[in-house]
Amino acid sequence: MDDKSGYSNRLRSFLATLPKMADDQTWRSEFIFEALQDECIFGSLAETLSWYRQQVLENQMTYMVIPLSECRGWSLSAESGSLVHESGEFFRVDGIRVNASPSREVTSGWDQPILTQIGFDGGILGLIRKRFAGIPHYLIEAKAEPGNYNFVQITTTIQATFSNLKRAHKGSGTPYAEYFLNPKVYGASVVFEQWMSEDGGRLLNKRNRTMLIEIPESHEFPLIAPRYRWVSLFQLKSLLKTEDAIVAPHIRGILAVV
Repeated sequence: MDDKSGYSNRLRSFLATLPKMADDQTWRSEFIFEALQDECIFGSLAETLSWYRQQVLENQMTYMVIPLSECRGWSLSAESGSLVHESGEFFRVDGIRVNASPSREVTSGWDQPILTQIGFDGGILGLIRKRFAGIPHYLIEAKAEPGNYNFVQITTTIQATFSNLKRAHKGSGTPYAEYFLNPKVYGASVVFEQWMSEDGGRLLNKRNRTMLIEIPESHEFPLIAPRYRWVSLFQLKSLLKTEDAIVAPHIRGILAVV
C-alpha cells in the first residue's frame, strides 16, 4: 500500500488510543478516524460543493405535471383497481383503508393511495469505497430525479430498483451495478450489507438492500461521467451541515451506520 500521505501511521496512532472493540466491530474504528479531518486527494470540501453546483447548472432534466390517465405505459387495472405499469414491474399505486388508529391524528382511520413496490424489495443502494495513496475515498453521484429538491442530489454510487437492474424500462443499464451484484468477481469486500426500510406513510412494506463495499486499491476504476466524484467520509458528513437538502436520504442511511 502506498502511504506517502502518512495516513496509515496516523491511523495506527489513533487506534492505539481507543478502547478495544469486539472483533465484529473493529471496522468502525477507522470510520471514526476518517471523519475527524479531510484527507481527500481529489479536492477540498469547497471544490466538491463547486462540482455539485456545476452538476445542477448542467442538468437538463425538466418535468411537467400531467393527468395520471396520460402517463405512458401506465393504466388502471380492471382486476385490482390499482394503477400499474405495462411491464408488471416497478411499482403500483394501490388504495388502502386504515382502521383503528388511536395513536394517530385521525383515530377512526382513513383512506389513502400508497405506492407498492413489486415484490416489496425495492433495490440496491450501494456505496463504493476505494483507497488512493492508502486513504479511503467514496464514490458518489450527483443524481437527477424528477422529484428531487433542486433536481440534483448527492447520493450513493448506485441507486437502482431491481426492476431497473433487470432493465424493465428497456433503457441503459445501471453503471457500476456489477460490483454490488458480484463483488467477489472484482475482489471487493462487503463492509456492510443490510435491508433497510422505507417511509411507511407513502410506501407499503418497502425495503432496500443497503451496501457498502470496498474494492482493492490496485483495481483500475475509471469514472464514466463527470457526475461521479471521489470524496472523503469527512466531506460526506460535512455536506450534511454545509448546505440545505443536497444529500439524498439513501446515502444518509449508510452514513448513519458508519
